Amino acid sequence: MPCSYGAITQVGDCSKVKNTDWESTEKDPILYNSRKKRTNDHLVTATTNTNGGPTELDTFLPQDNSNTNGVTKYKVTKGNDLEAANTEFDPFKNRQNDHPTTNLNTLTHLLKASLGTGILSMPAAFQAAGLALGIFSTILVSIICTHCAYILVTSAHELYKRAHKTKMSFADVAEEACLRGPKWARGFAGPIRQLVLVGLFVTYFMTCSCYAVIIARNFNYVIDYYVGYTTEIRVTIAALLVPIILLVYVPNLKYLAPVSMIANVFMGIGLGITFYYLVTDVPPVSERNLVADISTYPVFFSITIFAIEAIGVVMPLENHMATPQHFVGLCGVLNQGMSGVTLVYMVIGFFGYLKYGDQVEGSITLNLPKEAYAAQIVNILIALAVYGTFGLQFYVCLEIAWDGIKKRFQENARIAEYTLRTIMAVSKVPLQTIIL
Repeated sequence: MPCSYGAITQVGDCSKVKNTDWESTEKDPILYNSRKKRTNDHLVTATTNTNGGPTELDTFLPQDNSNTNGVTKYKVTKGNDLEAANTEFDPFKNRQNDHPTTNLNTLTHLLKASLGTGILSMPAAFQAAGLALGIFSTILVSIICTHCAYILVTSAHELYKRAHKTKMSFADVAEEACLRGPKWARGFAGPIRQLVLVGLFVTYFMTCSCYAVIIARNFNYVIDYYVGYTTEIRVTIAALLVPIILLVYVPNLKYLAPVSMIANVFMGIGLGITFYYLVTDVPPVSERNLVADISTYPVFFSITIFAIEAIGVVMPLENHMATPQHFVGLCGVLNQGMSGVTLVYMVIGFFGYLKYGDQVEGSITLNLPKEAYAAQIVNILIALAVYGTFGLQFYVCLEIAWDGIKKRFQENARIAEYTLRTIMAVSKVPLQTIIL
């Protein structure tokens, strides 16, 4: 009759073994000497049942069901095997989100994060690269940015299984990869985590500050035309503080999805009107450079990378998905979003430079006729679209800051979180003054 000792099932007479530990085995000289001899001779073997049965650890020979000199054969069931348990853990089925986002919600957020104000500078980027080289280089930059995001997410999915976790931040992935990597990298886990957090926080905090300035300037573009004098941009930024605070009070990404969707609509309409101006009375391609001077090529990369990359929002978006496995893949959310973004960037950049040539401005909307109602609508819509994007960029900073202090405010977590949101929103005003 078989009997069990923890994860080990004995096949044969149970009276010979009291425990699987070496200390207990010493009480039985026959078993102890046999185990010692087999271990020293490296005769411990493992076989797997090809019919899907349990994995068998043959500690002692022979490999039949007989007992020889009191020696017993054991088998370890697969359900109790630690390695098997690791491979069977499904992080997606075990993930719990209070407000999970759908694939469409996630795609909307991704488009909004990528289709930011940088797209308005793509004509200037094409001026620095040329029409032909600009198209090729935009595709190249997009592939690199998408591939980096793909590696990040697929690495996270593998680390979920190894670490038995259902979600990780960008910093968590970096730290866990070092801890489970080669020995020389394990000591860098902590510093790498902090480096990622600091880099992301500074990047997106500064981005939010720049966005507030862009919103104010787009509104002033229209206001100045009607009032007849130049409005102080700092006054406009101060007036925008209350709407910005209300936006950052949106509790999570699920409730922020409608804001992002509306912002996408505004950006789409604004770009549509802008595109109408770009394709009207365009000069021949022969009047523009197909390949620009190599000295201006770095300018193209700086503008395009700023416009396309959205690595900071990748993991927050994946963590809140109801079906995170759909984020990557050939037709996954990531590839769908970045394919559309790349196409729009190339079209705006190509026709913007083709239309205005060396007269192209840093933002293509500044080339539109100021007195035209359509151009004024474009600037208002772009300002509202950037305002909608502000919340998504702010969410990255908020997650980093809140994760660092939330353990200290477990009793009044809600009050502490919204106080932090307010402080972060208000603190951008002095920084915006420095930018100006």
